[in-house]
Parts: sequence; C-alpha cells; structure tokens
Amino acid sequence: MEVFIKISQFLLSLSILVILHELGHFTFAKIFHTRVEKFYLFFNPWFSLFKFQKGETEYGIGWLPLGGYVKISGMIDESMDKEQMKLPPKPYEFRAKPAWQRLLIMLGGVMVNFLLAIVIYVAVLFVWGEEYLPAENVKYGVVVDSLGMDMGLQNGDHIISLDNQSVDNFYQIIPDIVLNGVKTIQVKRDGKLVNLTIPENVIPALIKGKGRLDPRIPFSPFIINGFSKNSPAKKAGVKAKDELVEVNGHSFEYYDEYQNYLRDEVMPGSEITLKFKRGDEFLEIPVKLTENKMIGISRDVSGFFEFKQIKYGFFESVPAGIHKGVETLSKYIKQFKLIFSPGTKAYESLGGFITIGNIFPGVWDWNAFWNLTAFLSIILAFMNILPIPALDGGHVMFLLYEVITGRKPGDKFMEYAQLAGMAILIALLLFANGNDVIRLFRK
Repeated sequence: MEVFIKISQFLLSLSILVILHELGHFTFAKIFHTRVEKFYLFFNPWFSLFKFQKGETEYGIGWLPLGGYVKISGMIDESMDKEQMKLPPKPYEFRAKPAWQRLLIMLGGVMVNFLLAIVIYVAVLFVWGEEYLPAENVKYGVVVDSLGMDMGLQNGDHIISLDNQSVDNFYQIIPDIVLNGVKTIQVKRDGKLVNLTIPENVIPALIKGKGRLDPRIPFSPFIINGFSKNSPAKKAGVKAKDELVEVNGHSFEYYDEYQNYLRDEVMPGSEITLKFKRGDEFLEIPVKLTENKMIGISRDVSGFFEFKQIKYGFFESVPAGIHKGVETLSKYIKQFKLIFSPGTKAYESLGGFITIGNIFPGVWDWNAFWNLTAFLSIILAFMNILPIPALDGGHVMFLLYEVITGRKPGDKFMEYAQLAGMAILIALLLFANGNDVIRLFRK
C-alpha cells in the first residue's frame, strides 16, 4: 500500500507539472497565432491511451510517463518531422515567426514551472505555515556516528555556528556544509567553545546521505506508545503506556547510550530483562531479541524539543513564498554544480524515477505533496533551461544566437543538434536510472 501511495503521488505531481509546463508553450503559441498540432500528457510512441481532436489540435494521453509535449507546426523537435520542414514556411508556423516570439514560446514552459512553484509555496505557507527545529533548542546536544566523529564532533556537542555564522534551522546544518563549502564548525563542549575543521574527505559521504547528526534525546521518560509488527516486547506482555526504566539492570541518561548498549553488549536473539513501571508497580519482563537485536517498541520524543512555528497572513505569505522559491532554486543550482566536481562524487548520487518517487511519503500528506511538487517544478524549470539541444534551453540558446547575430542556424544543423541532444538526454536517463537499479541491488 505504501508503494502504491508513493507511485500515485508521483504520477499526480508529474501530471500537474507536465500539463502546466506544456500549457506555457501552448499559451504563447496561441498568443502569436502559431499552430499547435498536438498537446500530450506523457509520450505516445505507436499508440495513445486517449485522444480527441478539438480545432487544429489533437489532445491526448500517452502511455510512456517520461514527460509530455506540444507539437508546434514548423519546428524541429523530438518528432523530427523532416517532411514538413522541406515545404515553404506557412504564416502559422513556428519558423515563420520573429525570433523574439519564438523565444517567448520556448521560454513559456520554464516560466510557468517557476511561477507555479512560487504560487504553491505562497499557498502552502498561507495554509500550513512553517515549522522547524531551531538549533538553539537542541538542548541536549547532538548524536553522531563515525562520520560525525571524523568531522571532530562528539555526542553531546552543541553546534553554535558554521564558519562563525550562527545556525538557525538544525536540519539545515548538513545541507549548509555540503552546499556552501563550510570549512569549520563551532561547538560548545563541556562549557567551552571548540573550533572544528571539516575534513574534505567526508563531503562525498555526506552527499550520499551518510552520516548521523541528530538531536540527543534523554532516555527517561521512555513511555511506550506503539509496537512493531511481530514485536517481541508485545509478545512478552509489555503494554502501551508502560515506562521502560532499565535493561538488564542498566539505567541510561541518554537514548543513544541505550542504543549503544543493545548494539555492543548483547547477542542477537538473546534474552534480556526489561524493567518497566506500570502505574505504581515495577515489573521485570524477559524479552527475546530478534536477530537484528530489535525489541519492537516505539516512543514519542516530540515533547523533548520546542519547534518554532511561523504562521503567515495572505499578504505575508506572498513575499515569503517568493523568497522560498528563489532560495530553493539557488540551493538546487548549488547541488547541480556538485555533479561536475569529481572529488565530491556527487554524480554517484544522481537518481532517476525510483529516487524521485521515494521522496514522497508513504502516507498521503497534502502539505508534503505540495511542497514536493513545488520543488520538482523548480527542478523541471532548471533542467529544461539547460543549453542542451532537445531541451527548451537548447532552442533558447540557438534563438539567442539568432537575436544577437541576426543569423538563423540552418535546418540541417538544427536536425543534427536535435539528434545529439536526444542522445545526451537518453544517456543521462540511463545513467540516473542505472544508479537507482544499482542502489536497489546494494540494499
């Protein structure tokens, strides 16, 4: 069911983005009296799932969900309709229009995608506002793994600043280190300010999502609020609202100490004794661990931290939404640049449809859905404006050349450029989705 929900959200989001992107091209084409022969959601090689004719345009839905297209008369595009291009240009054709009109037609999709992201962010901020964990509210310090230790961090450190710039959002610390080339971290440790230098060799691992940097959580009160499927603790008689006090006679100050004890001091499948407080009574219950050393219990930790909530009125949400859209685009451009830095190995993290689908939650959450749709809209706008033939940006590149020089590239050159661009896109598609497949087999 979780996979179905993820796929459903992905397809709905993709459909919205593709339809509105192509509508951008379509609208400018109509403004300049340029004929649009086809308007399709998804590609339709060999056959269409659904289609109908209205006026001069065929509207339809294809079966291959890799995007969509509008076929504009008199334009060299992915359809590679060479026969039409051999005929003299007609007044309603793309090639017969002035360069500035053709430029706006090609930019229409990108403009719509970016404006769509802004509109979504404005609406999301107005309806739901923002919520995040301020770094100053991580009052018990951080929990790190071996990668965090390689950075010089220790459990219990309080992160104060990055490159001496104060930190606001705790969960933006790792992205800031990766995207902004942060060199140093300033932490408060045992009442003293300590300056740490970040080794360059940890950046590739951070890009791949490795490395643990979480808020440290006290062990007590450990109130049971749920159980996993086939929970050993539930089978042994543990109940919701029981409070875990000790494990094998050991008490802990912090939750990570309890985790480390289970990881390092007990054997898989062994029996441990859990001490619980149930009402005014203390109970010792023997529980047999799973082969993964799991007890199968969960707790609510939200009460340990004070999250910051920001509510926006309508007129406040507009500039905040614009700022969020611009900031998101800026961060994505920084991420994209990392792909071309071999030392970061960011290209290994490039993902395809599986990666995109997995960013959606396994339960339907409209707040998350619209935030992710806005983010994907910005990605679609940026990727389409790249100066690669076969993308909108490739056409824009050649149109700018025409505007500046007054010379139009020849049709034969445009055909070869289109073929080269399509080859590049297919190679990127295979590489990104190949990474997805490789990651599946490595799990």
